[in-house]
Amino acid sequence: MKPSNKKYKGTPGKRGAFNAQAFLDSAGVARRVKEFKIEEVIFSQGSAAGTIMYIQDGGVKITALSASGKEAIIATLGPGDFFGEGSMAGQPLRMASATAITPSTVLIVDKDAMQKVLHEQHELSDLFIQFVLTRNIRIEEDLIDQLFNSTEKRLARTLLLLARYGKPDQQQRILPKVSQETLAEMIGTTRTRVNLFMNKFKKMGFINYNGGLQVNDSLLNVVLHD
Repeated sequence: MKPSNKKYKGTPGKRGAFNAQAFLDSAGVARRVKEFKIEEVIFSQGSAAGTIMYIQDGGVKITALSASGKEAIIATLGPGDFFGEGSMAGQPLRMASATAITPSTVLIVDKDAMQKVLHEQHELSDLFIQFVLTRNIRIEEDLIDQLFNSTEKRLARTLLLLARYGKPDQQQRILPKVSQETLAEMIGTTRTRVNLFMNKFKKMGFINYNGGLQVNDSLLNVVLHD
């Protein structure tokens, strides 16, 4: 794809919002699109880091493996999220692995092309930095969630995040297909515990099964309840 001379103007009516898709389109960043199946590895810890990824559709988990073989989930990401940005900070190798948790569509951008357009368009650079910092804050929140919150709260928060709760363009909170085994892995518990709380959430009207798993705003009460 040939570079474009168009300038990124952001999302109409949303001052300061970072519309990554509009950014990639208007900036003319060379990229390729790849489809990943559920549980397919996008990149592995220790592999060469030369690209940055953007999720168009689906969901991705970022995990790290210790020397003793223990795996920890660092973050769960969805449409509109970047990952693999460590390559732009000079990381020669991936510090973690990325795996699709649902069928996913991912844009893959060469780090040099991304660095070039960010260098040329300072407004974009500022917005991208803000975007990455916001993502990092969420990762910190995920870690705190794992350390201090109950299994029930962790599951509720994970469902809300996967359903893109709080996104201004998200009107129906329909969860992408994620198995209870995957949910259990994401929050550090067993499938039996996940099934127990999912049934509880359904009885209380926090979630519905209607052509998919619909997450209702009322589920937030579980997260906020002391």
